[in-house]
Amino acid sequence: MDSSKGSTNSVVGRRNWIGIDGTCDMAGMINTRAGPRHSLSIAQIVPNRPLQASQLATKCANLSLLSAQLCKTRSVVVEAMEVSKEAPSAGFANRQPSKGVLETWRNAHAVCFDVDSTVCLDEGIDELADFCGAGKAVAEWTAKAMTGTVPFEEALAARLSLIKPSLSQVEDCLVKRPPRISPGIADLIKKLKANNTDVFLVSGGFRQMIKPVASELGIPPENIIANQLLFGTSGEYAGFDPTEPTSRSGGKALAVQQIRQNHGYKTLVMIGDGATDLEARQPGGADLFICYAGVQMREAVAMKADWVVIDFQELIAELP
Repeated sequence: MDSSKGSTNSVVGRRNWIGIDGTCDMAGMINTRAGPRHSLSIAQIVPNRPLQASQLATKCANLSLLSAQLCKTRSVVVEAMEVSKEAPSAGFANRQPSKGVLETWRNAHAVCFDVDSTVCLDEGIDELADFCGAGKAVAEWTAKAMTGTVPFEEALAARLSLIKPSLSQVEDCLVKRPPRISPGIADLIKKLKANNTDVFLVSGGFRQMIKPVASELGIPPENIIANQLLFGTSGEYAGFDPTEPTSRSGGKALAVQQIRQNHGYKTLVMIGDGATDLEARQPGGADLFICYAGVQMREAVAMKADWVVIDFQELIAELP
């Protein structure tokens, strides 16, 4: 992903590629795309030696074709970037929070975060599946679960039956593919804690894979509500704990209700990207659901949210 971003930046970084008359600055385009170690000049492409008229015409024609291709590529990349920038906010009036939403956010006594595609950039179960060689089939089930097209418990059982991860595989995955924390989340959690707002991680993922994330963000393990993988005496996969509330549809709503009752919070906010996070917004549960679309834009979820954000800085900026 990083390498592709770098490539995109190099394509659009030079503003002098296209002149006012629509022509391309070939030297700038070729040098920028080739990079400092492999830069090419026009002189290198057309060697400084006598050429027959026919040879010169052929080379000029080739350069014109290359110019047109590069200009077209640049246009496509720029258009794609513009669409990407606009897509998350298109059609959603809730990109701008109401006064009531802001008041609830600023006075929250507790904030519950989803983990996968919210606190972390990846879907933990998909990463584990890919590590264990079952990535594609599991990713399809994850998409169904996140959009709410199948019951979460059905999707969870189906995915784990495909992966069947051993304890050693889980541990190896965490070492070789450590969770990637979303940009800005550490600052947001730090700000919330400074305001004496309690923070919880409520996830349909696995406690074994979430503990390192909580530790890095300074969240105590008792503030993690997540599924528990079960292993046999030799570390072989033995299933998951079905009594965990987040192992089934509506489970996050139940988990949030329990958190609220156990701690007596007057105001509680849920932040996430999926249908199970949206379910937490109900009487006795979360007072506010903020859809974080900085990793995944799930339109069916976003359109029902109280507030849609694509950057955690948006939330930080509205805190006292």
